[in-house]
Amino acid sequence: MGVVNHPIWLTFARISKTENDYLRVVIYVNIRLFSLCFSLHKDIINHRDIILVSFFNNNDVFWLMNIYSDFLHSALKYLKDTEICIWNLLIIMGDFNIHDNLWDPSFPHQSSISDELLIITNSFNLELSNPTNQVPTRYSDNKYDSNLVIDLMFLHSGSSESDNHLIHSDWHLTLDHAPLTTTIPIVEENINSTKHSIIKDSNEEASFIKDVITSIRNINMSNLSDVSSLDRAVNEFTNVVEGTWEKNMKVINITEHSKSWWDANYNRDLEKYRFSKSLEDWKTFQRTVKNTKQLFFNVKIQKIANKKQGPWELMNWVNKCKLSAIKAIKHNSQLCLEINDLWHTLHLSFNIAQHLHIDKDILNEIMMFLISIWNPFLEEEFTSAITTCNILFTPSPDKLVWRHLKHIFKNKLCLKSIINITNVCLNIGYWLSHFKTLTTIIIPKPNKVSYDMSKSFRSIVLLNMLGKLIEKVIGDRLQFHAISNNFIHQSQLRGLKFKSTVDTSIALTHFICMGWVKNLSTSTLAFDIAQFFPLLNHYLLTLILGKAGFDSWVVKFFSNYLVGRKIQYFWNSFSSFFNVNIGVGQGSVLSLIILALCLVPFLHMVDNCLKNLKILVSILYFVDNGLLVVQSKSFHFSNSILFYSYNIVANLLLKFSLLVKYLKTEVFHFTRSHSLFNLPPLNLSSIGGPILHPKES
Repeated sequence: MGVVNHPIWLTFARISKTENDYLRVVIYVNIRLFSLCFSLHKDIINHRDIILVSFFNNNDVFWLMNIYSDFLHSALKYLKDTEICIWNLLIIMGDFNIHDNLWDPSFPHQSSISDELLIITNSFNLELSNPTNQVPTRYSDNKYDSNLVIDLMFLHSGSSESDNHLIHSDWHLTLDHAPLTTTIPIVEENINSTKHSIIKDSNEEASFIKDVITSIRNINMSNLSDVSSLDRAVNEFTNVVEGTWEKNMKVINITEHSKSWWDANYNRDLEKYRFSKSLEDWKTFQRTVKNTKQLFFNVKIQKIANKKQGPWELMNWVNKCKLSAIKAIKHNSQLCLEINDLWHTLHLSFNIAQHLHIDKDILNEIMMFLISIWNPFLEEEFTSAITTCNILFTPSPDKLVWRHLKHIFKNKLCLKSIINITNVCLNIGYWLSHFKTLTTIIIPKPNKVSYDMSKSFRSIVLLNMLGKLIEKVIGDRLQFHAISNNFIHQSQLRGLKFKSTVDTSIALTHFICMGWVKNLSTSTLAFDIAQFFPLLNHYLLTLILGKAGFDSWVVKFFSNYLVGRKIQYFWNSFSSFFNVNIGVGQGSVLSLIILALCLVPFLHMVDNCLKNLKILVSILYFVDNGLLVVQSKSFHFSNSILFYSYNIVANLLLKFSLLVKYLKTEVFHFTRSHSLFNLPPLNLSSIGGPILHPKES
């Protein structure tokens, strides 16, 4: 017999794997409580007669348990023998099949099993609930058998609001058990159904931009020379934006019928029709809807087509993403059952480099490049950087979007003020404290089998728009200097200008085709660096910048850039603050060029090692992924070359406190042969890796 489902009820039940393992308990939750994020926890209790469900309320986690105890009392024996460390268990309820005069006055005896039940419930700080009406809960079909009280409820100890239950003897109908009900109080949560916004291309947006420009021009930028004056100027700018946004924003009601193309004309014509109820006014409203929708989507399609963006930009990418709600996250084999434990685990996962130390002597074999002059920033660098920005970006924490900055920077005085702030930041080696408060959204990585480990999630940093623009300009200048000095390794692709993913595909295709011309097959080994973004070592970064030939005050700026930050993590409606001094935010504009610079010494060391050992293999590298490419007439020979090369790469990464994700390592063979034959696997087990079977290519 399966589980009964209903559209207005959420069903929590364990899936039966065999016929002898069919479930005997289930929990239903009304969809009106969906916002409390109910979750089934088979990872804590995996028994067919026990259901454990959690939910969030008032930034805390609470638990519900439903039990069926058969005549062998297997569920109670399981709970007795299993260590379950959970707090805030509000209720245990179910059919316990125990006759005892503790809850049934008509029964003259006491059961030894009831003592074990009370010990179990006391361990969860629960007490036996007394019914307000003392009637049987189980009704016999046989007139010779008496009715019994075997359905029990245990409630949170010491709760004055929830200390009894009601037995509905008139509800059991054709069933043999009567339903039990109780009230569990929860803290009222306000689900926000409105948002504050400024409509694009509206009069309010025009007024907002005008007020910001006027206010920025009035900020004194003449005496920026130290940390305090910089912070003062940027705080004034932030207050100006916040104040003008509050002045011009509108409160928008969010409903299931909310549409991005709805404007004031709809409201006008709709109100007119509602007042007159005439057919002509209704037709006028329909024409307004049709024409405005057509104009809205035509403009959107044209913008995407002209900007050479993908068709996916037509889709809505900002819907709320619900995280997997099946298993609790584990840390050091311990379940994170408290919200503070969860935050601590996620923070450690995203910032695991804070306890790692790197020997600076590993850079000794890297030559020192000539120091290049870092000139003050120019207007053209800012206008060029902002021109290429995608206007479809969602608003940043500081309420600005790219189109706002494009309008603001058309005013030369505003642009010069921002350029002045940026130049002073580099000159004194200081990154503004306002930009060091980061908002980080935690989202699940796609297509994971299980989400019970923190590594199954990634953190995306949302930066202030002004800080993002300044970082973008600094990143462009960093890349220009590094490439001008020939510091960037020739095998580094993606994340750099004029070296995109398309270039990677072209380079690999060229390798394969040239090999076929020489009657050679191509074999590749793809690998991935684990946790590359949070593993970035700041001390190593400053040493590499010095090796790359950057001015000492640029090095000083970056030694301050990534330290003293505050991160506010968001997971659905929950949030928490942490201080952090390591890693680079995945989503930061500077992250790609910084990581590219940090990889340069490693790639030069790999090159030197392979040349010294006379191993003929090519490397393509793109951010945190690498590809080893070798060509020969024998796949067995190619596998041996890939094995030695991969071992060299893995050992050198260890010197940089980096690790390879063995489970994401893959091998591919490219051949022109059309005959069917078994391609040889690549055995990495002797160096701690897996046995890789070639993927189809």
